[in-house]
Amino acid sequence: MVIRGPKDSFTENMRINTALIRRRIRDSRLKMEHTMVGERSKTDLAIVYMDDLVQPELLEKVRQKVNALSFDGILDGGMVEQLLEENVWTPFPQFQHTERPDKAASGLLEGRIVLVVDNSPGVLILPVTYQMFFQAGDDYYTRFEVASFARLLRFAASLFAIGFPGLYVAIAAFHTEMLPTSFLLSIATARTGIVIPVALEVLLMEFQFELLKEAGIHLPGQLGGTIGIVGGLIVGQAAVEAGIVSTIVVIVVSFTAIASFIVPNESFGAVFRLLKFLFIVTAAIWGIYGYLLTFAALLLHLSQIESFGVPYMLPSVCGENLNYDDKKDHYVRYPFAYMKKRPVFTREGRKKIDTLSKNLQAEDVMIRVGVFAGFG
Repeated sequence: MVIRGPKDSFTENMRINTALIRRRIRDSRLKMEHTMVGERSKTDLAIVYMDDLVQPELLEKVRQKVNALSFDGILDGGMVEQLLEENVWTPFPQFQHTERPDKAASGLLEGRIVLVVDNSPGVLILPVTYQMFFQAGDDYYTRFEVASFARLLRFAASLFAIGFPGLYVAIAAFHTEMLPTSFLLSIATARTGIVIPVALEVLLMEFQFELLKEAGIHLPGQLGGTIGIVGGLIVGQAAVEAGIVSTIVVIVVSFTAIASFIVPNESFGAVFRLLKFLFIVTAAIWGIYGYLLTFAALLLHLSQIESFGVPYMLPSVCGENLNYDDKKDHYVRYPFAYMKKRPVFTREGRKKIDTLSKNLQAEDVMIRVGVFAGFG
């Protein structure tokens, strides 16, 4: 959902989806290669790209992978994503799934490739970098100051979503000397009468939150909001009054839940909800040292992931080696007047907007109009 911007979206019909993309990019250099995947399902799939912007090596690699797909039935784009990804042992998505045609069109204009799968209400964009998952649909339709603040908020929320419960466990169970005395006394007062350890207390509340989330998804729409209210208010308050959990833990888990939903991409935000349990367990075993080692291992893992040859952490990793110093649409969004470079994986010679050719085209149009009007 966006406050400002187009409200249309892709459907399960591939022809409608390709038409929505072509409606936004009326350029003869927009190419769509159609093929069929699935030994029995014979599902239609389209490889969409800008002929003058895409890297030929990247396009050929995608063609080979798509043609090599061997599976009985391809029923959704999610199956194509799992069959084409290069590293199947990472929880981080190596494609970006979107239901917004403007997002797909924006990716094409950056030299990316879009895979449109029939029967799927969304498309897949590749290659991807991690900062793409923090870009919302209306970031480019509002003032750059507001968009930059919202994006910084999302980056901060992602850190809280993945590490806040583990940090609380490490400090409350092992390193209480890190807290001010007044805050420490508040935690001790809140935990009066709580017999279970801090780590088990946090895990219990996080597990309850995941149960409520799954219940809200699978219940009918009218009941989904109800189960959230019942679980958040009644069950949480009852657990506090019964002495099972403390009020501090309820605040920590609630804040973590809100932060996890701020990330615009659902598949990327789901990874944070999964990895927070790893942080809680390592913090419960080794304290702050386990917490920091887990965080370092996560950064090392992210720096090794590639999406079709593009470093996942670009431009934070390998940016200088690839001569990629343009960070004007990374943590913050610059005004459009300063955003004149395409990503590093765009075809050579097309990484900058060619204003000269645009001026020549405008002059050519004026000459033709003059000739047609009889002034030539």
